[in-house]
Amino acid sequence: MNIDSIHNGVVLDHIQAGKSMEVYNLLHLDQLDCPVAIIKNVRSNRMGKKDIIKIDTPMQVDLDVLGYIDPNITVNIIVDSIRVEKKHLRLPQRLVNVERCKNPRCITMSEPQLDAIFNLSDANKHIYRCAYCEAAL
Repeated sequence: MNIDSIHNGVVLDHIQAGKSMEVYNLLHLDQLDCPVAIIKNVRSNRMGKKDIIKIDTPMQVDLDVLGYIDPNITVNIIVDSIRVEKKHLRLPQRLVNVERCKNPRCITMSEPQLDAIFNLSDANKHIYRCAYCEAAL
């Protein structure tokens, strides 16, 4: 298999195997007008298997969304075929409009124009709670 290197863009590396489509959807990469390569189940000494996403255009990536999906993802910024920056993620303290509350009694169900806000309540268990009704994600 031959996947070309990118000249200017972003490489999302160390994505947990099988999570690349979730990253693709939550970052709305389908709306980009550039090549996006999703490489699944790549061998990794550290992880066993991993996914990689290559985006062949410079762009701002929502680090909170990536940190929510998997804080072990690394974001590599590529300029002129050289990695100029490597960002390590962490769990965000707050998520805004990433997920919707599942509680049918939550005010966000009857008032859909409200931002869906979730606060990190347990970092060890990766649990977020709705800012309005306290329902867990």
